[in-house]
Amino acid sequence: MSDDFSGNVVVERPSDFVALIRFNRLDKKNALHSSMIVELGRVLSRFQDDDAIRCVVLTGTEDFFAAGADIKEMVSFGPLDVANAPARVAAWAAIERFKKPIIAAVNGVAFGAGCELALLSDFIIAGDNAQFGQPEVRLGSMPGDGGTQRLPRKLSPNLAAYLTITGEAIGAEQAARLGLVVEVVSPAETVDRAVAIASVVSSRPPLAVQAIKSCINAAVGANDHNGLAFERDAVNRLAMTADAKEGMKAFAEKRPPNFTGQ
Repeated sequence: MSDDFSGNVVVERPSDFVALIRFNRLDKKNALHSSMIVELGRVLSRFQDDDAIRCVVLTGTEDFFAAGADIKEMVSFGPLDVANAPARVAAWAAIERFKKPIIAAVNGVAFGAGCELALLSDFIIAGDNAQFGQPEVRLGSMPGDGGTQRLPRKLSPNLAAYLTITGEAIGAEQAARLGLVVEVVSPAETVDRAVAIASVVSSRPPLAVQAIKSCINAAVGANDHNGLAFERDAVNRLAMTADAKEGMKAFAEKRPPNFTGQ
């Protein structure tokens, strides 16, 4: 795939032992092109055994965390080829396997792949303008990067069903009441607050922190690859339906889709 937006993934070092990874693709609301996912996986793989990094903060801008996958990329190359590209699949796996804590500092929309990425963090600090949602069903598709597996664990099966089947979103305050978000602040404070917490985390013994993270993940089944494989198979089958093709086409043409159940 020819386009390369890896330069839109920017790494900063705001304090000792803390890395801040920022998405900066404002013209596309931080839509996650495959090259950005691959770059994030590469950066985290590099940090995996770097003793100078103990905690990572993942963020976007004050208006957008990430609006989802890059639909233009999906339309251009086909959703199956994009979703199943080996480099993209390997990058999502590298993000999931990252052994150190990840804090998501979320402002604005975290939709689709953006929401799924936030779900891969250990916890979320949100600006009061944050919104979380899995709108893929609106395009005749479904979450394909772990949304159907992680939402039931982060929230509940009922709420996961509501978000994924309706495609509706929830705001920061509701997300906090439901336990998805641990703290809500003003958008101007989100990153600074997340970095401050990351500094606290980095002051704790690193091996103990990593052991705690691995035990929590084991407890909630965050690495249940059977469930992720089941989700990916469902995504592949859906991508071949007429409704999925209509959903993508309607999005590209900026018109309401006409779903027929085919």
